[in-house]
Amino acid sequence: MEVTSQPAAFAPRDFHTSLMGCCEDMSICCCGYFCLPCLGCSIAKDMNECCLCGLGMPMRSVYRTKYNIQGSMCNDFCVGYFCMPCAACQLKRDIEIRKSTGEF
Repeated sequence: MEVTSQPAAFAPRDFHTSLMGCCEDMSICCCGYFCLPCLGCSIAKDMNECCLCGLGMPMRSVYRTKYNIQGSMCNDFCVGYFCMPCAACQLKRDIEIRKSTGEF
């Protein structure tokens, strides 16, 4: 028997906001633009991870896997490499939305 997918607590979905949805939360956007390392540490703290784990692909992949968000590791790498501030802001916005709904 071949396993093609793992069971998940959440149905497959997308992030709650788009990658370029910075205007949806200006405080997160400003933090990501002016102090990306601070935003990275805030995300790591929310996820009970170490700030040194990396803000790009590693953190995004862990989060996507935990909440069964559609995507791939290749996509996580590209988004993190070419648009890290936007990716970090998207991740933080998603965390805040999940906190407000009790999913986080």
